[in-house]
This record gives sequence, structure tokens and C-alpha cells, in this order.
Amino acid sequence: MNKKRVAELIRELIKELGEDPDRDGLKRTPERVAEAYRFLTSGYTCDMEQVINNAIFESEANNMIIVKDIEVFSLCEHHMLPFFGKCHIGYIASDKVLGVSKLARIMDVYAHRLQIQERLTAEIAHAINKVIKAEGVGVVMECRHLCMMMRGVEKQNSVMVTSSVLGSFHNDAPTRTEFLNLIHRLEK
Repeated sequence: MNKKRVAELIRELIKELGEDPDRDGLKRTPERVAEAYRFLTSGYTCDMEQVINNAIFESEANNMIIVKDIEVFSLCEHHMLPFFGKCHIGYIASDKVLGVSKLARIMDVYAHRLQIQERLTAEIAHAINKVIKAEGVGVVMECRHLCMMMRGVEKQNSVMVTSSVLGSFHNDAPTRTEFLNLIHRLEK
């Protein structure tokens, strides 16, 4: 991303909104916004091998592995406003497990792009499955969307829930039910 060019565009946007980009509180805003967008869209430049960093381990474990309540933040591709919430990830290993922090890092790669929650949920599940070839993968996201809260219908308490289930989580109802029960039972 060309931060200088983005800052110039933000400066123009500030003018178009009817503000003075040279007033004291706004003088450095274009540069700050450009830096914020660089971070919030850094997923476009991530290399998955570097993100995983060899944290794939041989394992005989074939039990369900779940990390829940992972904080997620992303930008809605329709309005470029944030959506945020929780991501729950589970998988059943075939013969490899991931270092636990890598699940959150994989999520961040895709969350740090312009997104819709439906696609984000599926991308996370498919990426985990591709990396470790799990027996099954489940991802559930529960997010609040500022594009729905601050504008449009202005519904403050709405939460969007999406899921993506692959392999045994998709094909075996008891496995899917166990995953969903565990992520919700652990909330209490």
C-alpha cells in the first residue's frame, strides 16, 4: 500500500466532508488513517507459511480441539466500517495439530482484509483444513456490524452468527452437535 497516496486521498476526503484538513486536530489525521488502513488490511500481504512458522506437529490425537472466544475485528467490504466479535474454531486432527496461537493468526490473516462475515468464516475453515488436512473443521463467528448499528437500520443489539463446517463436522451430525454444544456450554 502506498501510504503517502492513501494519506493524500484521506486529506481530500476530509475536504469533501466540509472540514479543514489543516486545522489543529486534523493535521496528522490523513497519515494516521493511512497507517490504520495499512494495519487493518495487512492480510493481503501475509504469507501463510510465515504465519504458520513450522508450528505443525505430528500427533496421534484425534480428539476435538477447540479454541473459543477469539476476538475478531474486520472491515465490512460494503461500507468499510468495522465488524467485531468472537470466533470459535474447532478441529479433529488426522495426524497433525497446529500450535494453538496459529489458529488465531490464521483468522487474523483473513480478518485483516475487506470482508463479509460469511466469506471470512469459510476462509478460516478452509485454510485450517488445507494446512493440517484435519478430519473435520468447524468455525463459528458471532459479530456485531457497525454498518448495521451506526447507519441504515440502526439496530444496536443485533448479532450475526455464521458457521462453516468441513469434513466430519459437516458429514457427521453428532460431531457437529458436540462442537456446537461445547462452544456454547463453555460460555456459561
